[in-house]
Amino acid sequence: MHTSTNRTSLLYQLIWFPLTFACAALGARASISAATFYAQLQRPDWAPPAWLFGPVWSVLYLLMAIAAWRISRHPLDAARKALLLYTAQLALNALWSWLFFGWHQGALAFVCLLAMWLLILSTILSFGRLERLASLLLWPYLAWVSFAGVLCYTIWQMNPAQLG
Repeated sequence: MHTSTNRTSLLYQLIWFPLTFACAALGARASISAATFYAQLQRPDWAPPAWLFGPVWSVLYLLMAIAAWRISRHPLDAARKALLLYTAQLALNALWSWLFFGWHQGALAFVCLLAMWLLILSTILSFGRLERLASLLLWPYLAWVSFAGVLCYTIWQMNPAQLG
């Protein structure tokens, strides 16, 4: 392979880590007062403590970035659709934090989570067509978003005045 093609390929592959963590940072920006807001909400007994979200999301974002990087190593023609799905779900991931914690929009946050869940599943299936390991790396993310969806809905229903 030509050297400039190798450099371009490497740069393309490396973009997935900063892109993933930039979206994480964007979502975190909306969550600056999340612990305070979360503590003020009525929550079900099974809701995790606020401190748990940061470590869980950190691990999930790392797994997501690794998965996207692994897919980006495939030829672009084969990987394009999978990586577009990945990017779309990543954008919804960042948006959710703004909807729920920044703008206190429970219904919109829940709808966003449903759309994100479908995109994550589509991404997993698309990644799986290219590489099993990349697909497997996203299953914990889907599991957590599934749990988060139930939690989001429950908290929204318990707090209609705060999460209009």
